[in-house]
Amino acid sequence: MSELYIGVMSGTSLDGIDIALCEIDALRCTLVASKEYPFEQALKKEILALIDTPSTLMQIGTADKKLGLMFADAINSFIQTHKIVPHAITAVGLHAQTLWHNPDSEFSFSMQLGDANTVSAKTGLQVVADFRRMDMANGGQGAPFAPAFHQFVFGSLEEKTAVLNIGGMANITILGEELKGWDTGPGNVLMDMWIQKSQNQAYDKEGAFSACGTLDEELLKAMLGDEYFQRPPPKSTGREYFNETWLAKHLPLFQTIKDEDIQRTLAELTAWSIANDVNKTDTRLLLVCGGGAKNSFLMQRLQKLCRCTIATSDAYGLNSDFLEAMAFAWLAYKRVHREEVNLKSVTGASKNSILGGIYG
Repeated sequence: MSELYIGVMSGTSLDGIDIALCEIDALRCTLVASKEYPFEQALKKEILALIDTPSTLMQIGTADKKLGLMFADAINSFIQTHKIVPHAITAVGLHAQTLWHNPDSEFSFSMQLGDANTVSAKTGLQVVADFRRMDMANGGQGAPFAPAFHQFVFGSLEEKTAVLNIGGMANITILGEELKGWDTGPGNVLMDMWIQKSQNQAYDKEGAFSACGTLDEELLKAMLGDEYFQRPPPKSTGREYFNETWLAKHLPLFQTIKDEDIQRTLAELTAWSIANDVNKTDTRLLLVCGGGAKNSFLMQRLQKLCRCTIATSDAYGLNSDFLEAMAFAWLAYKRVHREEVNLKSVTGASKNSILGGIYG
């Protein structure tokens, strides 16, 4: 018997809140309705400041509450817009906003803000959140989680298929007898950061600014030399690693490289780091989802560099804009039904776990 779940996702780009209403049963997850809500700009600046500079417990606690209220407002607006009967919703799967992801230290942790208690209280809905920490408690990276959902929705494809999500970070899923997946590195995060800094634009629409620049091969080589790209999976990363400080380390000629050439080189960094990983596999079909799928220049570069066919997930019946939000609706379904999520081969955990806590 199918049930209705709402998935809520805001990624490392902090560019919006994706909400997906899904009808889910043991065999399928169907998108019923979806909508993107803007991320409050003042709160976005607040979150970025928390990531980039030392912060206090007061600041972190306040941001946690503010994010909870923002997520609740978006969910309530979504319910009203789509005339959803609240009691028909089994639960909300809330990823919340990652503040810091630290999987490789002795005391590994991953911190997502957006108080699930507040979301439950303000919406009247049961909320499933805090998905990552049980996997980490069992020795895993706590990311990426999308591969388990990719296996659920694309596992029946006969071709040797991989799924690439390009959000703030990029992660890849290799479908097969043993599920594999990892973060390849930066997706949109450095490109967005640079065009905001140099052109005061939120993002490089369709990659137009990148396309008018010239690749700086020396800069690209230096960036691709970072140890993260050399490490074998399991591995995951985030804005706490690939950020403005990281970029500044690789720009010794900061004043002599044109803005558009840096933008082009950052697009190439995303494309090459992905292609280098894809080409180590026997992938024949690469399905792309996430915001990066809309960057036509980046997609052209991927098609040029990857030795496989590339398509968006839309061509296979799944909305590329809301695939991640759907994944967290599905993860909420798994938690409500107390089912383990098949991720140990992805994250390196000692065992598969029941993920998330239930609030409300």
